[in-house]
Amino acid sequence: MHSKPVLTRGLLAFMAVGSGLSVASLYYVQPLLELLAREYGLSDTKAGLLVTVAQLGYLAGLIVVVPLGDHHERRKLLTITSALTALGLLAMGLSHSFLLLVAFSIMVGISCVTAQILVPLAAHLASDDKRGSAVGTVMSGLLLGILLARTFSGVMAELAGWRSVFIVAAFLMAGYSVACYKILPHLVPTSNTSYRTLYASILHLFRDEPVLRRRSLIGGLQYAVFGIFWTAMAFMLARQYDMSEAMIGMFGLIGAIGILAARIAGRLADRGWARLSTGGFLMVTVSSWVLLYWGQWSLVAFGVGVVLLDLGIQGAHISNQSEIYRLNPEARSRLTTGYMASYFLGGACGSASAAVSYGMGGWPAIVALGSSVSILCVVIWAVTELRFPVKRMHQ
Repeated sequence: MHSKPVLTRGLLAFMAVGSGLSVASLYYVQPLLELLAREYGLSDTKAGLLVTVAQLGYLAGLIVVVPLGDHHERRKLLTITSALTALGLLAMGLSHSFLLLVAFSIMVGISCVTAQILVPLAAHLASDDKRGSAVGTVMSGLLLGILLARTFSGVMAELAGWRSVFIVAAFLMAGYSVACYKILPHLVPTSNTSYRTLYASILHLFRDEPVLRRRSLIGGLQYAVFGIFWTAMAFMLARQYDMSEAMIGMFGLIGAIGILAARIAGRLADRGWARLSTGGFLMVTVSSWVLLYWGQWSLVAFGVGVVLLDLGIQGAHISNQSEIYRLNPEARSRLTTGYMASYFLGGACGSASAAVSYGMGGWPAIVALGSSVSILCVVIWAVTELRFPVKRMHQ
């Protein structure tokens, strides 16, 4: 028997930083959409699709790369994925055509699933009574990376041009790749099946685990809401308020308050309240769209709406993950693939629909779309979760 390494605070912090750095690679482009549309002479729809193809690349990485966390030594796997992300970011920064930018954006999307290998790793190393908190901590890093990526991107683009965003990010990821090899513990794989069986087992998990099916549906729709908002936000702020890329990126700092939701949701999950708290977080998301609609005329209303939107989405996300990681300890990477593939498929659909909707009806069309999907999430939660007695929350 191999003893399981201890999850120290330092190791947990290192994993949280890596989670944020890797997933940020997917979001640097969002505040730059207006800038790239001007530079390459693109329509809003075409520029917005740059976000969509990156998320589809991420979806491919979730399906192909993340399950290997159950099958391969994770330290080596994380070192390789981080290094590939660094190479892809550097290539994006040096690209001189939009097609090359799209191609390398897909490469970055596939490789930056490092975060989704780190999250189940934290769940694997944590004790049962601390699992929700451990997942919440690493997810706090991931969510902070998503939000601060926009701030970093906007400021760097204004100071040194948009290429500097990707070049600096490439060096950060290269440094993390080296640190992974030196700091992460050696872990024995939890599965020794064939690759065919490994990937087929993801479908079997969906077949056998109703909790995974329910939570994947809710998570995918919630991330569609996230994609709808953040894809269209840059266009609205640039045109309605004449904001620069740096100012648009600053809204990532406001949304970072939503990180609180990750810690709160993790603690609630450890106490067995994940099922009910999910509904609360979903209703917070619905309420945010009222303020975001008025955000056309009031930046204060818009800022508060951003905080509520991120609080609701991130809180529900942590609650979802806490529930699915209780299901099968030896298949946590594959559970992550099943859940997160649904999650990012929803995000890609949300980004694509936002690009089209904004072109057709402007910000009111975005609000109508986002609020409708948010309400649908509440309905699905009420129908699928509330029919079960509260006393069965731990199941």
